[in-house]
Amino acid sequence: MRWDIFCQIVDNYGDAGICWRLARSLSSIHGQEVRIFCDDLPTLNLLASGSDEALTHQIDIQPWEASHSNARHTVQTPDVVIEAFGCHLPERYLAGLFIAPAKPIIINLEYLSAEPWIAEFHRKASPQSHGIPKYFFFPGFQDDVGGLLLDPIPTEGEQVSHLTPIRLKSIWLKLRPGAKRISIFCYPGAPLRKWLEDLATHGENIDVLLTSGHAELLNHYGGKAIALPENIQLLSMPFVSQDEYDWVLSQCDFNIVRGEDSFIRAQLAGKPFIWHIYPQEDRAHEVKLAAFLDLYLENASQELRLAAIAAMTWAMPSEWLKSLDAWSAHSKAWRTHLLEKQGDGGLAARLVRFIA
Repeated sequence: MRWDIFCQIVDNYGDAGICWRLARSLSSIHGQEVRIFCDDLPTLNLLASGSDEALTHQIDIQPWEASHSNARHTVQTPDVVIEAFGCHLPERYLAGLFIAPAKPIIINLEYLSAEPWIAEFHRKASPQSHGIPKYFFFPGFQDDVGGLLLDPIPTEGEQVSHLTPIRLKSIWLKLRPGAKRISIFCYPGAPLRKWLEDLATHGENIDVLLTSGHAELLNHYGGKAIALPENIQLLSMPFVSQDEYDWVLSQCDFNIVRGEDSFIRAQLAGKPFIWHIYPQEDRAHEVKLAAFLDLYLENASQELRLAAIAAMTWAMPSEWLKSLDAWSAHSKAWRTHLLEKQGDGGLAARLVRFIA
């Protein structure tokens, strides 16, 4: 089938990351023909840059306006159109669908959530005045929702390659033997400076890998550079592709992630993590975080539950770091649980079956 995916980038990376993973899952695993229309091609191309070139060439990546330019009207009508995260289709593109001999199915791909209510709305029709069928599709953790985006699909006992990606070699040479590794990718509102200062009081050698832009945030806060003891080494990474970032998560002992794509990958890495969920003015993010933690910590001890909840709500490391070993074991068990629950192929596979 032919799929058109529309992606408007809201928070810099996550929306593009999900759309790219979905596109390559549909193409490489399910043999579908996929186009992506994106309003920020430089970011999308950077995220995709670590993928196999043959796969990249299979997926037609186009600027947003190409979806409704005259030069594109000769392209066959798609079978499926995906509005990623509720973005609105361009009016001229939609007008072309009205006159097409065969109408596609439009999928409103929603944000990932662990909230129970999404099961009531998943796969439900959204009647439109133009008559083109449209449905809601909710990614999630439960059996009766849209599943998780697993590409590349990890398997039980998989050995993660220890071959350092080229863009990260100079950084990896600076890592200290025996030091713990923490990667950090969070929103600007996090109390990161205070968090790192507290982490330093632990005394253990820790190498902190900062994703692109975070060093600048730390050094400009309050008009002065951050000063930490020698046991904490800050290393600033360049902007890396999705696959390279996945590798970083697998090589660290603890990860701080944000958005949706890195949130899923942190869980599939099988390591403890903090999910810095995107803050919303109505505090809806707190409800979403609590719903996830109810699932994530369902089988955890009371001590670990309290420690993980404290960490996820930005309590200082000294308040929960002693539970890190138990959290590491829990993370591996959670990864196994997720892979068992997504044994049908997860989001991409469930989408293909629904359309069929």
